[in-house]
Amino acid sequence: MKHIAESVRAWHRDGRSFAVATVVRVSGSAPRGPGAALAVSADGEAVGSVSGGCVEAAVYELCRAAISSGQALLERFGYSDEDAFAAGLTCGGVLDVFVQPVVPGSDPAMDATIASLASGTPLALARAVSGPPDLVGAAVAVTADGHHGGLGGYAALERAVAAQARAMLDAGRTGQLVLGPAGTPCDDTGPGTATFFVEAYVPPPRMIVFGAVDFASAVAGIGTFLGYHVTVCDARPVFATRRRFPDADEVVVDWPHRYLGTQLDRIDGRTVLCVLTHDAKFDIPLLERALRLPVRYVGAMGSRRTHREREARLREAGLDDAEIARLRSPIGLDLGARTPEETAVSVAAEIVAHGRGGSCLPLSATAGPIHRVAGQAHGGAVHLPDQPEDPGRLDDPDRLDRLDDLDRLDDPDRLDRPPVRYGLLVGVRP
Repeated sequence: MKHIAESVRAWHRDGRSFAVATVVRVSGSAPRGPGAALAVSADGEAVGSVSGGCVEAAVYELCRAAISSGQALLERFGYSDEDAFAAGLTCGGVLDVFVQPVVPGSDPAMDATIASLASGTPLALARAVSGPPDLVGAAVAVTADGHHGGLGGYAALERAVAAQARAMLDAGRTGQLVLGPAGTPCDDTGPGTATFFVEAYVPPPRMIVFGAVDFASAVAGIGTFLGYHVTVCDARPVFATRRRFPDADEVVVDWPHRYLGTQLDRIDGRTVLCVLTHDAKFDIPLLERALRLPVRYVGAMGSRRTHREREARLREAGLDDAEIARLRSPIGLDLGARTPEETAVSVAAEIVAHGRGGSCLPLSATAGPIHRVAGQAHGGAVHLPDQPEDPGRLDDPDRLDRLDDLDRLDDPDRLDRPPVRYGLLVGVRP
């Protein structure tokens, strides 16, 4: 619901009733994952999406019906072989969509959730999407030190749901819980069981871009587009300015390793660190710390020769093989990128693939579901055709070394001069 928060908050503030349709389960290939939402106001305005277009019309009508009846419901959508024009997912997947009417001021859990979307307070919303009829639609919203709403006469179940939802909030995780009447985990076939969908609303993940170079501006822009809270950090105030980085949420003037040391309470397993300084006096102290932190991704810009030298210095600093292996360098995927903007796409593609378990192959060269669980490999053994030899390819280490000499990319004083547009620092990992 976070992506439609602005509209939902406005309706709630104005006292307008509405209904929220939320994807609570996905099976097979589907365009949107759990948590995707579409909301419809009492006067028919719609925001958001649950399927990218496949079943929006049908879900819209369900929302209108829920507003009229005041009843929540769970609906399953899948591909219809019998009627090609029926509401269904032509991609072959199955979506479970939970539709809940909302009347401002009548549900403490929903009221608290909408307030948290406005304030940014971390909160997890647990809603009963199936189970005993008198339980479906009941909700509990939990924060770090309390909870709102309740499950009526299901006291033991309420305590269990609140505890489980708080654990999911701590992990920043969204998903389903299946619990028995006493609050014990079970499968969904037992008598009296209830299924809860828990959505964790936490601050956006962080992307910290080190080095106020022209590449950093493009990476900051695409990081914002992907939903990261983006910080650009550089020790040189003449380059680390808001004017140069309008898309960043924060621009910090500080030595990179020192700034990273002040952020330990603000980084987590979702954090992305992009080291674009390309200068050993900045890179090595920074990477020495970064590669020992439990962050999602650490990437560093530079040629293959720079990477080899950087790796040797990190070993001298005491890092072991496992720690060094976490470094993505040269940063990005081999897209043949030249400009800072193209390079930013390359970096973003690697970050997404690393976080989602992507193969980095063209979808036309893979088999199996397109939308799959993170970390699950594409099925089938499909091989790309051999590529013709191209003397201009970026993954030629000798070419990068020659260009490194020509453009003085390893000159430690280079970053003390205004940035120059280099478009050659992207390659595949060895």
